[in-house]
Amino acid sequence: MQISLSDIGKRFNRDWIFRGFSYQFDTGHYYAITGPNGSGKSTLLQVIAGAIMASEGKIRYESARAIDSDQAYKSISIAAPYQEVIEEMTLSEFFQFHTKFKPFFSGMTGKKVIEILGLERSAGKQIRYFSSGMKQRVKLAQAIFSDTPCVLFDEPCTNLDMAGISMYHQLVADYCRERLVIVSSNDKQEYGFCDQVVDIMQYK
Repeated sequence: MQISLSDIGKRFNRDWIFRGFSYQFDTGHYYAITGPNGSGKSTLLQVIAGAIMASEGKIRYESARAIDSDQAYKSISIAAPYQEVIEEMTLSEFFQFHTKFKPFFSGMTGKKVIEILGLERSAGKQIRYFSSGMKQRVKLAQAIFSDTPCVLFDEPCTNLDMAGISMYHQLVADYCRERLVIVSSNDKQEYGFCDQVVDIMQYK
């Protein structure tokens, strides 16, 4: 998959968050979008995901052929702290529900994902009773195991302990090869594996 941004800018009211952002993201590479808190990293990631509209510029999505921007979400999965999970569902129910919208890789089941996460004992528990770290593992899993060519991470290690951070890196290494990966973060332990780094402060 390839995502090309040409002179992208985003503003809220009269305040420009960033302007003149031009970049090409290609499958097989890991990219980091870095910058201090409040610099617009998350906003840019949401623009790339198609969750919010850019104020100016153009975005082109391609995967063997051009993809309509309003259909790009089918090729992109995202894990972010502000992402909601359905807390009234059990973990098993949640993954079953999620795969109706974005199927997992061929041969991957909700049960297998739960085993990989080490949450077998919590499979029948409502997500509302999960710790913040457990919820973050669920968010990462629904992004990583979705059968999409592009995976976006926004501060992926939020609420994770050292074991969770290690799991994040292992999941990326095992399941994100030959995919387009973009990480929004100002913490190197979250994006240290990225081979290209984009400083959003250059587009202020």
